[in-house]
Amino acid sequence: QVQLVESGGGLVQPGGSLRLSCTSSRFTLEYYSIGWFRQAPGKEREGVSCIGVSRNSIYYVDSVKGRFTISRDNAKNTVYLQMNSLKPEDPGVYYCATGPGVVVTSANPMAPNDYDYWGRGTQVTVSS
Repeated sequence: QVQLVESGGGLVQPGGSLRLSCTSSRFTLEYYSIGWFRQAPGKEREGVSCIGVSRNSIYYVDSVKGRFTISRDNAKNTVYLQMNSLKPEDPGVYYCATGPGVVVTSANPMAPNDYDYWGRGTQVTVSS
C-alpha cells in the first residue's frame, strides 16, 4: 500500500529547475514532519531536506543550501521541494518520507531509520 506519492521529476539541463511534490491519500501531511531523500545509482540514500509541522523548522543538507527550498501547502496536502540551479551531482531518485520519530531540530533529522513511510520515488536527471 503506497503511503506517499512523489511527482515532478524529469530531465533538466544543468542550471535548470524542477519542483517535486509529495502528497498522500492516507496521511494528513500537516501533522507530520516530511523529509526528502535522494539516491543515485551506486550510492547510499542521502537526506536532502525536511520540514517540521511548524514551517519554521526546516533542515537542508549543505550541498543544497541556497538552491533547494522545501515548503508545504496544507490546503493541498502537499509538500514541495523546489530545486533550482541543478547540478550534475543532483540526479537520482527522489523520495519523500515521514515517520512519527522525525524531529527536524534534532542533531540528525535525516536519519533514514526515523522515517517509517516512504513513497516510490521520482527520477531526476540533470544532463545537457
